[in-house]
Amino acid sequence: MFRKQLALEFSGREMRDITRLLNDLVSQSGVQQGLCHLLCLHTSASLLICENADPDVPADMERFLARLVPDGDPLFVHDAEGPDDMPAHVRSMLTQPAMTLPVEAGRLLLGTWQGVFLCEHRTCPQRRRVVVTIC
Repeated sequence: MFRKQLALEFSGREMRDITRLLNDLVSQSGVQQGLCHLLCLHTSASLLICENADPDVPADMERFLARLVPDGDPLFVHDAEGPDDMPAHVRSMLTQPAMTLPVEAGRLLLGTWQGVFLCEHRTCPQRRRVVVTIC
């Protein structure tokens, strides 16, 4: 088993493609065939598999989430850290905090246009951690 913790800095809300970082860890692990488990250690950030070929896709996803879960929505009472606080938790709930992907031939087994994204749902700077376990 191989375990590493990624730490990434965000200046605000963003969908960041971490596929290359993950494939580098799979390579370091030496695992040729197995599983890669990811766990985002935060309640206002999440993981997502999405198209990674067109840079318009993350921007479109953000516009969709902004329409679905707008900052400052009066529905939410929890706003201890600002108007994006509860919306960030809901966005995280709608995506996923963890995922398990197959490893094949020493790389993540993903479709041609698929990438793994770490999604920062807060608007202020954050440091986010993802635990990567490969076996």
